[in-house]
Amino acid sequence: MSATNEFNSNTNLMVKDVPDILPQPSSTIRSNSPLLFTSIADNEFNDILDQEQQQEQMKKSSITKPRKTNQSSSSIFKSVRADRVLRTAKRTIYTAGRPPWYDQQGQSKGSFLIGICGGSASGKTTVAKRIIEALDVPWVTLLSMDSFYKVLNEEQQELARKNEYNFDHPDAFDFDLLIETLRKLKEGKRVDVPIYNFVTHRREKITKTMYGASVIICEGIMIFAKKEIVDMMEMKVFIETDSDIRLARRLQRDITERGRDLEGVLKQYNQFVKPMFDFYIQPSMAYADIIVPRGGENRVAIDLIVQHVHTQLQSKGLKLRSKLLRNQQNLPLPETLKILSPTPQIKGMHTIIRDKDTTRDEFIFYSKRLMRLLIEFALSFFPFKTIDVDTVQNVKYRGKMMNFDNNKICGVSILRAGETMEQALCDVLKSVRIGKILIQTNQLTQEPELYYHRLPDNIRDYKVILMDATVASGAASMMAIRVLLDYDVLEENIMLCSLLMASSGVQTIAYAFPKVLMITTEVDPEVNDKFYIRPGIGNYGDRYYGTESYT
Repeated sequence: MSATNEFNSNTNLMVKDVPDILPQPSSTIRSNSPLLFTSIADNEFNDILDQEQQQEQMKKSSITKPRKTNQSSSSIFKSVRADRVLRTAKRTIYTAGRPPWYDQQGQSKGSFLIGICGGSASGKTTVAKRIIEALDVPWVTLLSMDSFYKVLNEEQQELARKNEYNFDHPDAFDFDLLIETLRKLKEGKRVDVPIYNFVTHRREKITKTMYGASVIICEGIMIFAKKEIVDMMEMKVFIETDSDIRLARRLQRDITERGRDLEGVLKQYNQFVKPMFDFYIQPSMAYADIIVPRGGENRVAIDLIVQHVHTQLQSKGLKLRSKLLRNQQNLPLPETLKILSPTPQIKGMHTIIRDKDTTRDEFIFYSKRLMRLLIEFALSFFPFKTIDVDTVQNVKYRGKMMNFDNNKICGVSILRAGETMEQALCDVLKSVRIGKILIQTNQLTQEPELYYHRLPDNIRDYKVILMDATVASGAASMMAIRVLLDYDVLEENIMLCSLLMASSGVQTIAYAFPKVLMITTEVDPEVNDKFYIRPGIGNYGDRYYGTESYT
């Protein structure tokens, strides 16, 4: 495997063993995904990445180590709401993905934004984390207003060192940046959040990358201070905590975590913190939908918040797949669909892989032949230029050469069936980069859910070849395209390649994303009530990997 296909070695993950979103190597601290993010898990993510890299190196050098055996599952897994999340010492496996966050037109519905306000050290972060724990889903983003303090000039730095700078006034915060960040997160966009150093009172050179999720929780003392922010919130929570408790917590935090002395903390509290609470923060309680006494200890209030959030989330993306099938019927095939010429050879290979009696070896062999032809056909739609070269006989030959930087082409597979197409792409483009998106069907709702994705840095600058073995309703492909668009990839820079597509799936993609080019070897007329293509090919992933269930 070439070094340029580095994403393959670290992300070749099976559906049954999906880790948390792994941070990409970068100069930024990454929370790379729509799918989670609290800083607590970052060390665990790095441990997972290191562990998998070590395992890959062991495989290459044929080094084996003895394994401990006879471990019961109860000794491995900690019991934490097993219906949604399984946790081990090194790994977290999500059994519930992110449901569609867009409508049948592919347009984002926006995230559910919860604002949590309260006095300094009232327990806002604790409540936010308790909500995340109770939600117990991997598609929540936590944003702290502490990240948006303004950078202090020299004069303000000197005042801060003397504990004479007012950090509890609205003017201490960069509201313009906060509003812009929240707006992008609600739209599902990536953002680079500053990291504020409370010792130096400056922003660190590195940033933390966050990604808009289905639920965004933003907490801070002045989060209700701007009407523009309040209007963006679907739920507003105020944490009411006794002032003596808040003072005790602030003393402990500022002395142990921020390097302050007792006298300085008390001076700052009496001069700024308490007056600002009485003047700005406590009156903002009027904006709250829910007031939570005792903070994180109030489990009843947290359960009510979580119940309401779950209800709102379930109303989004409900019955999306069936809506897609109903909306796209009896329409002519769009111009953005390109079908490989149906030569006798192509029809012959389709006949073999469609035959239910074909052996697995034969199925894989002829599927790979079709994949190679499909990828070669897809590349013909990239721009080419005319070029003259000298042959060995010193004769001019006028030919064609791709008028595009091969290093700016990225393949993204929709796991698991789409992963089977990666090798064909790598055989044709030796320097191509590979990304992965894991989308699975919820067996209860029959809706697609996003579990995992790992994409190259700056993918917005790439032409993306999105690969899936089959496209039936188009729901999974639509979700993958939506992820790419949320990463700022241009719609016209996305090319969807699939061995077999259903007419309804083609219409779904063309209707939602008219600039996406679709490439396939054949189109079948219909999809049944179980969302299988007819006459179809069966479950491609099961047939390819030999995981079919027989009754």
